[in-house]
Amino acid sequence: QVQLVEFGGGLVQPGGSLRLSCAASGFTFSNVGMRWYRQAPGKEREFIAYISSVGGSTNYADSVKGRFTISRDNAKNTVYLRMNSLKSEDTAVYYCNARWPTRDYWGQGTQVTVSS
Repeated sequence: QVQLVEFGGGLVQPGGSLRLSCAASGFTFSNVGMRWYRQAPGKEREFIAYISSVGGSTNYADSVKGRFTISRDNAKNTVYLRMNSLKSEDTAVYYCNARWPTRDYWGQGTQVTVSS
């Protein structure tokens, strides 16, 4: 059974930082590229970041480029999203995503609220 569980969301002030984690199970994590998405109220789910299976390549949405960093620890079956210089517009539910082998799997999401 494929399972993705996000951790680390919460309330943070503008300009602050937060690190999200996604713990994966039910598949060979080290063979699978991972993604982060987010969904803000009234908006469609938005792609945030991608990391290849062994971490050799990444890409980011323009909205977070230069502020967010995706990484992974294959020994822990975990993918991370480090978020710096947070803005109010970063407020959203953040989701971890895996595509294996051809369908998408999603975590339950973790709420990030950026507010003073």
